[in-house]
Amino acid sequence: MLYESIYIPSDKPPKEELLQAAYLRKYHQNWGRTGDMALIAVNQQNQAVGAVWCRLFNENEKGYGFVSPDIPELGIAIVESERGKGLGKQLLIEIIKGAKKAGYIGLSLSVDLKNTGAISLYHQLGFEDIEIEGTSKTMLYSF
Repeated sequence: MLYESIYIPSDKPPKEELLQAAYLRKYHQNWGRTGDMALIAVNQQNQAVGAVWCRLFNENEKGYGFVSPDIPELGIAIVESERGKGLGKQLLIEIIKGAKKAGYIGLSLSVDLKNTGAISLYHQLGFEDIEIEGTSKTMLYSF
C-alpha cells in the first residue's frame, strides 16, 4: 500500500526499487515501533484494497509531511479499482478517531499538488494547508 500511496503519474519505478530508496525506507523500516498505527481495508476476497497509517518522526528523520515530533504523519492508499467509492474517506475518519483516542494533538500529511481529489477530501475532513514546498503541500488536522 505504501507503493500505491506514492503519487508518480508516469514512469513509476518498480515497487521493489522504489520502496528500498533511502528517502522512502523511513516510512516502513522497523514498522511496529511506538506511535505506528495502521488500518487496512479488504474486499470480499480478503485482498487489501486500501490502507491508512501514521507514524511519528523526529527532527533528525523527518517525513515529507513532518510538522512536529508529537504529531504523526499520515499516509493513505486506495487501489485504483476502488477509488472514488468513499473508502478513503472512511479510512481517514477512522484513523483520525484512533489518533485522537491515542492522545495525539493532530495528524499531518504531504500531498502532491496535482492530486487535487485527495486535497479536496483532506480539506473536506478539516485538514488545513501549512506550507507548499516544491510540488507538495503539507497539511495538518488539529484536534
